[in-house]
Amino acid sequence: MTRRSTRLVWIGVIGCVLAAAVGLSMFALRSGIAYAMDPSDLKEKSIGPGQRVRLVGLVKEGTVVRGDGLKVVFEITDSVETISVEFNNILPDLFREKQGIITEGVLRDDGVFAADTVLAKHDENYMPKEVADSLKKRGVWQGDGTAEQ
Repeated sequence: MTRRSTRLVWIGVIGCVLAAAVGLSMFALRSGIAYAMDPSDLKEKSIGPGQRVRLVGLVKEGTVVRGDGLKVVFEITDSVETISVEFNNILPDLFREKQGIITEGVLRDDGVFAADTVLAKHDENYMPKEVADSLKKRGVWQGDGTAEQ
C-alpha cells in the first residue's frame, strides 16, 4: 500500500469511530432528556404515559398527604391546572405547602404524576425562563424578575 492509501484508510477508520461515538452519545442522551413544564402545559400538550417530564409549580395548600413509609401524595398547581403527584422517597427539607418545587418523573395512565425526584426551591428566582414567563403570564409569579436563563 502506498503512503496515500494508508492515510486515507486511517482517515476513514477515524471518521467511522467518531461517527459511532457521536451516535452512541446521542442515543444515551435521548433517554435522559426531560422537558420542564407546568401543569397547564402538561395537560395542553397531552403528554403520553411513560414519557419523562419535569413538572414545575407550587405545592397546593392542604393537599400534602403522608402515607405508609415514605409515600407522600400532594398536588402541584400553577393556579390554573392542578396535577396530583405521588412520591416514594425522602422529601427535601425545604419542601412545604405553597412552595415552588420541581419534580421529575412520568405521568401514569390514571393521570397521577409518579415522581422519582423532588427538588424544593427556596424561592421562584431559580426557575427556567420559560416556566417563569408562564407563571408571570398567569399572575402567579412571586420572584423578583431575575429568572435563570
